[in-house]
Amino acid sequence: MVAREAHNLEVGGSTPSPATKLITMTYKQTWQQEQEALENAFARQLLLKYNIKEVTTQRQALNGTREFEFPVPCHPKYYKGKGNLRLACFKSGTVRKQNGTYSPYQLNKQYKQNRRTTFLTENGLETNEYVGIARALIWSQLARMNYMLEYYLKNYNINTNKAR
Repeated sequence: MVAREAHNLEVGGSTPSPATKLITMTYKQTWQQEQEALENAFARQLLLKYNIKEVTTQRQALNGTREFEFPVPCHPKYYKGKGNLRLACFKSGTVRKQNGTYSPYQLNKQYKQNRRTTFLTENGLETNEYVGIARALIWSQLARMNYMLEYYLKNYNINTNKAR
């Protein structure tokens, strides 16, 4: 009889009440709105302080991607006609240079990682172990945008002490 009491609607059990669900959903929505407001404020500061413009398309926005155009040439020495540098922050946790090469490449920090592959040979299944390179993912959109800014300041010799 004790096991059935948890499923009795008159007795409190492990299933949260509708009021608890409403509070949890409201908190999550409030947190998401606060995060979005912080991200938008950061993007605005990028424009005001560094002249970095957000050029996100509607499709990118729906996917959780934000793309920015920087006030420096993509390839100052080689391909001046490619336009200005564009970096994007992806919901997957990566920051990528969008117009640097044939395909976008990741800027996230690299680390060594032990990897294994198993394949079928004439002797049966064999496992090969090796050390590969992996990328560290950045899970917060705000942290990705900050990483993108730090990459720009470090790699394009930008003097942030200029009077504007």
